[in-house]
Amino acid sequence: MGEELRSLDDILANPNLPEEERQRLHREKVLGASGLLLHEQGDLETAALAAEAELAELILWNTFDNEVGFKAVLMVEPYLLAQYTQEVLDKIAGAMRATMPHDETIDEIEVRPSVPRVSVDWRKRLKAANGQQPTNQARRVRLEPQHPTEDGLHFTNEWEWKVYRVLKERQAALPDNDTIGILPLPAMKVLKSVPVEPDFLITYRGRAGVIEVDGPYHKGMRSDDHSRERLLRNAGVKQIDRIDVRDTTKKEDVEKFVIDFLKHLVG
Repeated sequence: MGEELRSLDDILANPNLPEEERQRLHREKVLGASGLLLHEQGDLETAALAAEAELAELILWNTFDNEVGFKAVLMVEPYLLAQYTQEVLDKIAGAMRATMPHDETIDEIEVRPSVPRVSVDWRKRLKAANGQQPTNQARRVRLEPQHPTEDGLHFTNEWEWKVYRVLKERQAALPDNDTIGILPLPAMKVLKSVPVEPDFLITYRGRAGVIEVDGPYHKGMRSDDHSRERLLRNAGVKQIDRIDVRDTTKKEDVEKFVIDFLKHLVG
């Protein structure tokens, strides 16, 4: 759906790209190339951890006659922090060095926990979250301000919420003994140490499928998508499909997508 996803090199070639966005995408390219290299070398676990991180800073660290050294700062979800041992960081740094220009290198690497955005009612949200039973639903967005909720479930954005409402209508229209299960933003263990969080896990007639909702800022993420989909398929997910919000401005478009998805899931 939508226009072909462009590579980061194509986006970075745009002379009108704001400098802040250019620096962010450059860091994304460095980390992405490293993760893909690790995957190609067969280190799937470290590659998956690289995909869970954000290269938040690439700081000029040392300057020599023929080489420039940088410090890399990774940001990860707090619950994943313990997985980034020094051995893992060294492997990621080594992959970065292998993919950078010959006159650049990584001298230091560290990992920090990402901090959620703080809303004015953070105390209320934190008390409410602490009062609930432990849950693996929407772990990342639960404390984020201004995210949609319905039926006690949390959603990253309005597009996911709209897809959920269509899925719920479809669920209600099916017979009670032949209906679908809808799991928004479930945390799934698909490797030894790294959970993934698909937008929707759908169960129907003994099959499991995943729906991913691609927002307007999803460009340039194809390689990450393919790696994630491979992990899900290897874990027994039969059908994986993506819905692009740029192509589904009408509810009827989402309804057709859901009908086609369920047909392919059990077909």
